[in-house]
Amino acid sequence: MVKADRIDHIGIVVRSIEEKLGFYRSFLGLELDGIEELPERGLKVAFLKVGDTRIELLESTKSDSEISGFLEKRGEGIHHIAYHVDDIVEAIKKASSMGYRPLSKEPAVGAGGVKVAFLHPKTTGGILVELVEGSH
Repeated sequence: MVKADRIDHIGIVVRSIEEKLGFYRSFLGLELDGIEELPERGLKVAFLKVGDTRIELLESTKSDSEISGFLEKRGEGIHHIAYHVDDIVEAIKKASSMGYRPLSKEPAVGAGGVKVAFLHPKTTGGILVELVEGSH
């Protein structure tokens, strides 16, 4: 068993981070934890603190980004739930052995330099699951 010790964040795809920040900051009163560009992944991300968890707003910066297809097919909305794990390499191996399909064999570098891996939603009950090792 892989022990997830907390929800790291909930990823939400948006067309424009700047347009959505008003809702999260002004209406909900959430604190902006930072905005970061990930050019190699075609993403701009903003993190907002809500208790011990964060909301990650994801904006596509190019037409073939990781989220462009999602945005085109489904529009704005919840994209994934990310769980913090202590050992992502072991988590990827365990997921594979239990029939939960990782989208890659090795972790990638996510926002803030943490290690990340995703599990295919067809094997996790329709939810794209992100595994995160490291802290923000």
